[in-house]
Amino acid sequence: MVTSTDTGDEETPEPSPVTVTPVLAAELLVEDGRMPVYVHVIDHPEGRVLVDTGMTRLHPAVADMDPRVFPLDSQPDFDVAGIDMVVNTHLHFDHCGGNHLFPDRPTYVQRRELDDALGQDDYTIRDWVQAPGVQYVPVDGPHELLPGIRLVPAPGHTPGSQVVVVEAGGRSVVIAGDTAVFFSELDEPRTEGQRLIRDLDPDEVWLSHEHEPWRPPTE
Repeated sequence: MVTSTDTGDEETPEPSPVTVTPVLAAELLVEDGRMPVYVHVIDHPEGRVLVDTGMTRLHPAVADMDPRVFPLDSQPDFDVAGIDMVVNTHLHFDHCGGNHLFPDRPTYVQRRELDDALGQDDYTIRDWVQAPGVQYVPVDGPHELLPGIRLVPAPGHTPGSQVVVVEAGGRSVVIAGDTAVFFSELDEPRTEGQRLIRDLDPDEVWLSHEHEPWRPPTE
């Protein structure tokens, strides 16, 4: 989009907006209902970021959840090659099952999370974490990914969980992974990570298992 300046006849392009787009990657059977699994794409002027990668196939370890899988590389509107970097909020199977689609792209994860996923039995599907070609970038604590995009540790769902904070155009958006699974967990936060999200005072929070973003209550 371009806009005219107040002086002269030249048109000056406005900076590209930063946008967050949810993409449905799977559905899981939970308590006789279907729970969506969303990943999120951040379009930034300096790169395209994918937060979590969903699932691409089934696995006996999670057969009881009867997954319906919508692999990113089979979705006609999703450009796998256009992703510049990946962030894993944590490494449970439904958040890292598509990591193998992005070989040689930097994949940012908290070091504690990566150590736990590789070192603890029954933590995740380890083969999906260790998929060939995945280039993890372990980070320790807060980390600026791009201008206006930062990673922030948010312990609770797992000790090594992190959220992605996007600040642009005077607005703040959090991509929370499973730091909160349901809106009620942000309405009445109990974990360190949930309280951190509320302290950030975001305009909206995207959760992995909700169709719409959570927004703070209006007074």
